[in-house]
Amino acid sequence: MREKIHKGNAVIALEGEKVVGFCYIESWENRKFVANSGLIVHPDYRKTGLARNIKSKIFKLSRKKFPESRIFGITTSLAVMKINSGLGYQPVTFSELTMDETFWKGCQSCTNYDILLRTNRKMCLCTGMVCNPEEYDGDTGKKKKTSGSWKQFKKFLKTRSERFPIKNSFYPKISKILHK
Repeated sequence: MREKIHKGNAVIALEGEKVVGFCYIESWENRKFVANSGLIVHPDYRKTGLARNIKSKIFKLSRKKFPESRIFGITTSLAVMKINSGLGYQPVTFSELTMDETFWKGCQSCTNYDILLRTNRKMCLCTGMVCNPEEYDGDTGKKKKTSGSWKQFKKFLKTRSERFPIKNSFYPKISKILHK
């Protein structure tokens, strides 16, 4: 904890001299990935919005220090998943997370580690969540405006049709919409 604080890679919530919350960042694979980890909130301060504030601040710190990195985390906590979703994270398979062995060694102290081993790191009780940097404005740290649901759906269909070109001929009406 002291090392993370000294490097400026932590957010600490204090009440007077008392630490009531903490979270830190760590980069992996030459800054390709940044993990937001170790969220701890004192029991007396839970359900007050403190965890959300800490996660929001650590997210902004991650964007500032590692603007090109994919931010990720793994958790079994529904509350943390909700907070992460609000920040733009999306659930992913473990294959989309860092492959750095040192990161995964950190899971050894978890009671569910045997599941991770048995599945060859393909799944666990944790949910992996990732936020991509290209979805955020580097200057403001805010999520870029999207072009709307319909445009996103058309983009999805178009990229899908590019991946599976043979099916385009089966859906001529969709093809017309995509190529307007």
